[in-house]
Amino acid sequence: MDVQTTRIVPDGGYGWIIVAAVAVINMTNQSILSVFGQLFVGELRRMQEDTFTAALITNLNSLALNFSGLFIGPAIKSFKPRNVAACGCLLVSFGLVLCSFATQTWHFIVGYSGFVGFGLGLISPSTFMAINSYFTSKRGRAVGVSLAGAGVGQVFMPHVVRYFMVNHGFRGAVLAMASLSLTGVFGALFLKPLTPASVKHNNRKHMQLLVDKQDKSQTSITIQPLQSTPTPTKTDETLCGRMAHRLAQAMDLELLKDLVFWSIIVGMALVYTATINFTMVFPSFLQHTAQLDSQLVATCMSVVAGADIICRLLLPCITDRLRMPYRVVFLLGTAGLLFGRLLLAGSTNLGVIISMSVLIGMTKSATVINNNLTISAHCRADKLAGGLGLSMISKGIIVITVGQLLGWIRDYADSYVICLYAQAVLLLLVVLVWTPEIYYRFRKQQQHNTSKSMETTYMSPEQASSNSRA
Repeated sequence: MDVQTTRIVPDGGYGWIIVAAVAVINMTNQSILSVFGQLFVGELRRMQEDTFTAALITNLNSLALNFSGLFIGPAIKSFKPRNVAACGCLLVSFGLVLCSFATQTWHFIVGYSGFVGFGLGLISPSTFMAINSYFTSKRGRAVGVSLAGAGVGQVFMPHVVRYFMVNHGFRGAVLAMASLSLTGVFGALFLKPLTPASVKHNNRKHMQLLVDKQDKSQTSITIQPLQSTPTPTKTDETLCGRMAHRLAQAMDLELLKDLVFWSIIVGMALVYTATINFTMVFPSFLQHTAQLDSQLVATCMSVVAGADIICRLLLPCITDRLRMPYRVVFLLGTAGLLFGRLLLAGSTNLGVIISMSVLIGMTKSATVINNNLTISAHCRADKLAGGLGLSMISKGIIVITVGQLLGWIRDYADSYVICLYAQAVLLLLVVLVWTPEIYYRFRKQQQHNTSKSMETTYMSPEQASSNSRA
């Protein structure tokens, strides 16, 4: 039985130290994804590998990152967010060390796709859980500041990589990044849990209880005549049922009975897939379709990154003050991404491109910040870890299916404009499904509040006299 305790959330205090620690973890670990090409593409070319190999390594990395959601719920419940985040940082560092000594392609697949991807998959939800437990009304601002650390890392890490590549070569640069990722372990030490130490929830203890019950039940089994065809005993079936039930509890699979939760995780996975695909094709669109030179391409990409970082810091302050629901902010960000895609695909004017780069950077931050926050607002605290894990699994499935479909559309049509329109279709689908649902729930909540206020206002004389006597 899970132990439930009431606790006072400080909504700040030591929580800001955790935010700073998470920002450091994101800066030195999550930003590694943005320097993959800078670190490894040159070495892959030296091995005479093509672009397909680089794409395979990055796709497998994304697959490992998201499918770590299978384990993240039970891991956080059993070992606490601090230990899971530290383990993730160690895996990232170990994976980069393996890559520094790589001599064949499969070495990169094991090191970068396997260890780095799985490690990053452990870091993101565990650090969010640590922040989530310390904040209520300021939760959006806390998450925004912590994610801004990843944005700052994306700005500075390319220069760090360039310095080590020029002065120390490929192996020195990768080992330097492995050393930097270890600073995340130091940051993870500050992720002190808010839950009292006397309250523990350990899946291993539940598993041991099941085994003990099985041992006790075996002592009461009577000897039966030998049969030629063995049949499963009732005890075995009961044990399997208990184990399956415990597995469902550990992964919080009962969340899948909720259609609204399905809508949330699938919608966010579609937006995530469209964002990943846009990051891949945006530089090529600017270069080949808009006919911009390399300097202007870099400028537009910097504009997107700069707007993203600034809004990660400022947007939560506005939405928290207005008390806007996280899912509504995510929906508005999705609508902004849709509008930006459509205008960007229909124009090659430099002014329009820069303006849409700003808009896309701003609205992208709204979806990134409110991704996990939307799940935290929908799930109970004891189901949050499982909800984050199931969301990651849905992203992994949709990236490997719908993401590949977007790539096929780009290659088949031989047009980056059509690829942008295909991304817009995914975003439009999310807007069309979410908008009426959110509006219906809003109206239902309004009616509930109205009826509740009317019950409070209009009381019978007997109720009024009893209240006055009380």
